[in-house]
Amino acid sequence: MFLVRFYNKLSPFKRVLLALFLGISIGIIVGEPAGNLEILGTAYIRLLQMTVLPYVLVSIIGGLGRLDSHMAGRIGLKAVRVILIVWLSVMLMLVLLPLAYPNWETSGFFSTSLVMEPTKFNFVDLYIPSNIFSSLANTVVPAVVLFSLLMGVSLISVKNKDSLLDLTHSLGDTLMGVASFVAKLAPFGIFAISVSAAGTLNPEELGRLQVFLWVYLVAAFMLGFIFLPLILHWATPFSYRQILSVSGEAVITALATGTVLVVLPMIIDRCKEMLKEKNMDCDETMSTVDVMVPTAYSFPSTGTLLGLGFILFSAWYVGSPLSIDQYPSFITMGVLTAFGSMAVAIPFMLDFFGLPADQFQLYLLGSVVTARFATALAALHGFVVTLLVASAVIRVLKWHRMFQAIALHLGITAGVMLLMGQALTYLIPYEYEGAKSFESMQLMDKPVAIKNVKQFQPLTQEQLAQSRLDVIIQRKVLRVGYFSNTLPYAFRNNKAQLVGLDMEIINELARDLKVNIEYTHIKKRGDEITMLNDGRIDIVIGGHAITPDGAIDAVYSDPYQHNTVGLIVKDINRDNYSTMSKIHDLENLTFAVPKNDYYLRVAKEFFPNAKILGIKNAREFFKGAHKEVDALIYSVEIGSAWSILYPKYTALVPQGMKFKVPIAYKLPKDQADLVFYINNWLSLKSDAGFIKRSYNYWIMGKNPSKKQPRWSVLRNVMGWDI
Repeated sequence: MFLVRFYNKLSPFKRVLLALFLGISIGIIVGEPAGNLEILGTAYIRLLQMTVLPYVLVSIIGGLGRLDSHMAGRIGLKAVRVILIVWLSVMLMLVLLPLAYPNWETSGFFSTSLVMEPTKFNFVDLYIPSNIFSSLANTVVPAVVLFSLLMGVSLISVKNKDSLLDLTHSLGDTLMGVASFVAKLAPFGIFAISVSAAGTLNPEELGRLQVFLWVYLVAAFMLGFIFLPLILHWATPFSYRQILSVSGEAVITALATGTVLVVLPMIIDRCKEMLKEKNMDCDETMSTVDVMVPTAYSFPSTGTLLGLGFILFSAWYVGSPLSIDQYPSFITMGVLTAFGSMAVAIPFMLDFFGLPADQFQLYLLGSVVTARFATALAALHGFVVTLLVASAVIRVLKWHRMFQAIALHLGITAGVMLLMGQALTYLIPYEYEGAKSFESMQLMDKPVAIKNVKQFQPLTQEQLAQSRLDVIIQRKVLRVGYFSNTLPYAFRNNKAQLVGLDMEIINELARDLKVNIEYTHIKKRGDEITMLNDGRIDIVIGGHAITPDGAIDAVYSDPYQHNTVGLIVKDINRDNYSTMSKIHDLENLTFAVPKNDYYLRVAKEFFPNAKILGIKNAREFFKGAHKEVDALIYSVEIGSAWSILYPKYTALVPQGMKFKVPIAYKLPKDQADLVFYINNWLSLKSDAGFIKRSYNYWIMGKNPSKKQPRWSVLRNVMGWDI
C-alpha cells in the first residue's frame, strides 16, 4: 500500500523517470533474459502510434481552417523565420564539434557501401503524395503534413465550413482522449522498453565510436539544457524551469520509445497549457500550436541536425577533416538532406564530401545510442519552436534577446569543445591496432593437418597418367601453391600460419576430401603453370583474377567471387578521385596497375589521358617504391585489406567507374575430373552459405564467432545461470 500511495503522489514526469531508471537498473542486473519484455514495449509503442497520424491530419486542417488568410500568413512568416534561425544556430554549433576530436590514425575492412550507387534524395516522393491514403498507411509524415496544410489553407476561403470545423474539432478531442488514456500507461511501457534495451545492449560494440559518442552526448546535453530552453527563456515570458518541467514527460517518452511521432498530441496539449498559464491563449496562438507541432515534426529538428555531426567525425576519423571552405557546403547541404531520414542523409553527405561510404556502418552502430537522444531533442525542439512562433505571432517574442542567447550558446560550445578535446586526448590513450588485429587473424574452422614444404617433387609418369583427383585422394594430401602479397586470400599471420580467404576454403575442401594440406611458396609468376602440369602442385590460390591470357596456359575453376575494380589513393587525396569526371579534369596523372596485358588495356580505356604503369605487386605501391604514381587501379576488396596495413591509403570506387573481375583458382590442364569436382564443390558450398561466411570474415572483417552472453549482475557476479 505504501508503494501505491508513493506512486500516486508522483507527477507523470516523475513516474516516467522512475520507470526509466528502474528498467535500466533491472536490465543491467538481469541481462539478456530481460529482452523478453521487448514485446510489451512494442505493444505500448503501437498503442501510441495508433492515433498520431489521424490527429496530425485533423489538427492541421482544423487549425488552419479556423484562421483567416491574414492570420495564416502571419503564422507562416513567423514560423519560417524562427525555424531558419534555429537551423542555422545548430549547424554553426556543429562546425565547432571537431575542436573536441583528438588526432588518431585508422582504417578498416572492405564494405559493400564502397560499391553501392549513391542514394538519390527525392523531395517529391517525400513531400508530394500521389495517394494520401498510401502516405497514411506507410507513415510518410511529411506528405501527410503537406496534404493537411493544403487542405487547411483551402478551407480558409470556404464559406460553409463550420460543420467540417466542428467535425475536425470533435475528432481531434476524441483522438486526444485516446492518446491521453494510452499516455497513462507510459510508466509501464517505458519500463518494458528500457529493461529490454539495458538487458541486451552490449557496450563493447560501441568501443570504436567512443569519441563520437562522448562528443555527441555533450553536444546533446548542451542543446537540451542550454540552447533550446535558453533562447525560449530569454526571448519569451516562459521560465527556464517551466520549460524543462512541462516538456520533461514528452522528452523522456520520446527518449524511451525512440520516436517523436507518438508524443505529438502530448506536445500540443502541454504547449496550450503553458500558453494559458501566461495568459497568452487566443485563437491565433491555439491555432499556431495545432499547426506548428506536426509541421515542425516533418521538418528537420535539432536532434536530426545533430546527427549530421557524424560527417565531421567521419572526416576526422579517416584523417581528412573538412576544411573551412567546405563548411558553407556542409551547412547548406546538411539542412537540405536532413529533410529525409538519416539513412538517406548520411550516405549522401559522405559521398558529397568524398568520405568512405563504409563509414555509414559506423553511424548505424552509434545510432543504437544516438537515435534515442535525437528523438528526445526533437521532442524538445517541437516545444521550443512552437512556443517561439506562438510568441512571435502575438508580438511578445524579443528577437534581439534570442540572438543574444544564440551567441552566448556558441561561445560556451567553443569553450567546452576545446576543453573536451584536451580531456579526450589525455583520458583516451590510442594506438592504431588495425594492422596487429589483421595480422593475428586465424582460420575460422579447425584446420586439417597443414605442412609447409619448400619444394615438391613432380609426379611420376604413372601418376601423371592417372586422374589428378584420384592421386590426391590416394596420397591423402592436397598440394597448394601460393604467391606473396596476395592478402587477404593467402598470407602468413603473426604466428607464421598460412591463412586467408582461400586457405579457409581450401581447408574446407581438404576436410571434405579427407586429406591433409601441404603448401609451398611460388617465387616467380609463370612457374605455377609448370608446377600444376608436372604435378608438383594441384591448385594455386591467392585471389586470382581470370584473364584471357591466363586461361590459355591454365584452367580456371568457376568464379567463387567477383571483385570490384577501383582506386587505391592516399587519404588526403581521395576527394580528387571521387568521380570519373573529376579524374578526367586532372592533368599529368600516372596510374599503376598489376602487370598484365589485359588489365593494362582496360586501365587505358578508363583513363585514356593518364600514363599507365605496370607494377609487380601492390606492396611496391604501398611502400612508396613508385613515387610518381598517383593511384593504383586495383580491387577495392583487396585494397581495403592492404589499407589496414598501410592506413594512410584508402580504397574507393569513383562514381561512373563500373568494372568487376571474376576470382577463381588455377588448376592443371587436361584434368577434367578435378575441375569438375572443384566446380561442383564450390557450387555446393556457395549454396550452403560457407563461401559467404568466409567472405564476410576475411573480406568484410565480420567475426563469426559465437556471441557471448552480455555481462549481468545475476550471471557474472552472483553466478546464476539464467
